[in-house]
Amino acid sequence: MQNTQKLRELTKQLLEINEEARVQYTTRTHLDDYKVNFYEEVKPFADRALILLKDWEPLAREWVMYNKPKYLYPIQIKNTFENIEMISVVAWQKDTGPKKFNERVQSVEYVLEKLMEEVK
Repeated sequence: MQNTQKLRELTKQLLEINEEARVQYTTRTHLDDYKVNFYEEVKPFADRALILLKDWEPLAREWVMYNKPKYLYPIQIKNTFENIEMISVVAWQKDTGPKKFNERVQSVEYVLEKLMEEVK
């Protein structure tokens, strides 16, 4: 099924986005001399994430509703969409709390990796 292949590819790309945001936040954002350039860094990254999300979300939701995998539900797809959307922006903000940021990143990672395991 072609949609399954596309879903796997988009999920893989979103895992990479999630990791890029985590690396940005943990290695660069909190440096004292780090100055973010919104139009050169944040906006292109957030736009790239949103394009992927808009393709991924309907495919993932439909797949989960149809296949009913254990431990994956349509609400998690919706929450993952929102979490990635949020992460793709706040990863550059110095005032982002590490606990909440890391919880979001881990939640996204869990859902995306679970989906990758299930979509064969």
